[in-house]
Amino acid sequence: MTYTRKEFLQNSAILLAASMTSSSFILLKNKPLLAFSTIACPDWTLRQAIDFAALHNYNGLEIRGIKRQMNLPDAVEFNSPENMESTLATMKEKGLKFVNLGASAAFHMPEGAVRDKHMKEAKAFIDLAQQINCPFVRVFPNEFPKDQERDKTIAYVASGLRTLGEYAKKRNVTVLMETHGDFSHSDDVLKTMKAADHPNVALVWDISNMWTETKEAPAVVYKKLKKYIRHTHIKDAKLLTGDKLQYVFLGEGDVPIFEAIDILAKDGYKGYYSFEWEKLWHPEIAEPELALADYQKAMKKQFKF
Repeated sequence: MTYTRKEFLQNSAILLAASMTSSSFILLKNKPLLAFSTIACPDWTLRQAIDFAALHNYNGLEIRGIKRQMNLPDAVEFNSPENMESTLATMKEKGLKFVNLGASAAFHMPEGAVRDKHMKEAKAFIDLAQQINCPFVRVFPNEFPKDQERDKTIAYVASGLRTLGEYAKKRNVTVLMETHGDFSHSDDVLKTMKAADHPNVALVWDISNMWTETKEAPAVVYKKLKKYIRHTHIKDAKLLTGDKLQYVFLGEGDVPIFEAIDILAKDGYKGYYSFEWEKLWHPEIAEPELALADYQKAMKKQFKF
């Protein structure tokens, strides 16, 4: 079969377009949603964090304090309708989304004034999340007190999560329990989530928090908990003598972090990979502009986008 020059050019154009479409589809399919927590930049304004995120091709921001103000409803960016409107306009202009709000509330304790205070904080964060179209609010489990039966502690945490889940459901928000503190063993986490049993209660999988405590393989943890995982915290660390850790850039530590990331990606995880560089708690680690830029590069290399 022979082709005219016109037919040849037409076919070539079609093939080129198909190739470009296919390539773009592959890149889009493999490109992860990246965010970082403002715990990485405790002395930045929110505008500084937004500008940095946009410049380095992040997709979203996880808010864990702004200028060391940890009670987000009191932060100047959110404490009036005018300020909130301005903040949302800036996020929209930069093409970013709020992906999670980090509360400090924990629910391992029995009924009483302390628990009431934590519940009040969590509900205020849920209200704020609704106002700024943020899908998630993170809370802690958090401890297994030595003078309290283990199963009773799990019951307290699960009860708190159920109460918050019901409150959040009416506001189109989901409450996420972070795998954190004493709740780092997958069996304890699974037992808690089964006991909570609410559609608006799910998990933040903090891979490093769990692995550095338990050394459970990411594949084992994921198999048990994948049903509940909606958000992730990504970080790496070197194990030092005793129980000490040294946080390092991705791929420079002992945590099998890329193994976990691969498991998530291959199973079709569609949530955010949120970098949690704990500069607020560990001022000795690298400055945020270095760590946050490196994270984007490391993930770009990992996902080949």
